[in-house]
Amino acid sequence: MDIGPIWRAMLRNKAGFILIALQIAVTLTILVNAFGIIQESTDKISTESGIDEANTFTLASVLFTDYEREQRKVLIDEDLDLIRNTPGVVNAVASNSFPLRQGGWSMSLALEPGNQTAESVNTAIYFVDEHGMETFDLGLVDGRNFLPEQVTWDDPDDNTWPAYAIITEELAKEIWPDETVSYVGKTVFISDDDPVNIVGVVDKMQAPWPNWDNVVERSMLVPQRRPSEFVRYIVRAEPGMRDQLMPEIEAALAASNKDRIIRDVRTMDHTRKLAYVGDAAMIKILGFVVLLLTLITALGIVGLTSFNVSRRTRQIGIRRALGATQPAIIRYFLIENSIVSAVGLVVGAALAIGLNIAMVEAFALEPLAWYVIPIGMLVLFILGQFAVTGPARRASNISPAIATRSG
Repeated sequence: MDIGPIWRAMLRNKAGFILIALQIAVTLTILVNAFGIIQESTDKISTESGIDEANTFTLASVLFTDYEREQRKVLIDEDLDLIRNTPGVVNAVASNSFPLRQGGWSMSLALEPGNQTAESVNTAIYFVDEHGMETFDLGLVDGRNFLPEQVTWDDPDDNTWPAYAIITEELAKEIWPDETVSYVGKTVFISDDDPVNIVGVVDKMQAPWPNWDNVVERSMLVPQRRPSEFVRYIVRAEPGMRDQLMPEIEAALAASNKDRIIRDVRTMDHTRKLAYVGDAAMIKILGFVVLLLTLITALGIVGLTSFNVSRRTRQIGIRRALGATQPAIIRYFLIENSIVSAVGLVVGAALAIGLNIAMVEAFALEPLAWYVIPIGMLVLFILGQFAVTGPARRASNISPAIATRSG
């Protein structure tokens, strides 16, 4: 079938076809960029934190009675002994934070003393004792765990940082990008001039802030304990024991000391859900918008084609009387829709690329993968062909005699 007559017929109803082409273009632009955001958010939500989330839970002890510093130390030791000696517990640690908590400490590290400049590297700080490695189930790739004698209590009269640390592999690579042998034994400086010796490297442990741009994999474990009124305990249970242990340990701690409350007892699964609640909501909203816009586009194509069928009833009947077959009538509308779709998709592809470039620069998003736009174009093209099939079939069923009498 010659495209020329079809094109000339389309020009007689330019407004309708331009509107559909623009609708397809806008749909493609939003579709592919929304897909890119959905894909990036989905990848972020599914990123592993580096700890044994399935078997880990956390809880907090909050004193409401004034305890001396030494009394708080004793209480923390007693709490940890109680938790660790509970059947089903693998290990436990008191720490200032944990992955996905969305709150904690961060510091800058430098290779030279007094050089906290733009060249320094930011890292999350986790204060732990020698039980922290096993509690978090961290994978040691180089070096060793902290020795018990290296773990100290925070001293308010001494601002010097502990002399040892365990860091993540990602942080080590950022500090020493040219190192190919070992990071153990190297020294970094924290808080301007305090030297810290690296005794171990773990494969992965996320910072507490999942949205911490590109530095979420940089974490440092510090062998220090903090005897504050608010203490957060991280507990790792044996597989299948977590849900049983949570109320048991909560009740045991509450009964062991009446001068405090035990609160914020939650699984890491729940913590993960809270950390990514915004991303999960955005995925649902964008998914709904894409679905709605795609449906509206399909309905627009159906509506325009149906209008053209009713407007050209006599013309179609004459063609049928002159010998045009039903497949030929259907093919006419499919070709007509293909032309409109092609124009809209080409314009939409250009708009999609432009919008993606702007979003990458403005919001530091990942650029769209090369295949996303072609797939989006193919999906919308096929959708358009399906949408036009119904009205085209109705057009092909028009009786030549009835069509000739109309008008």
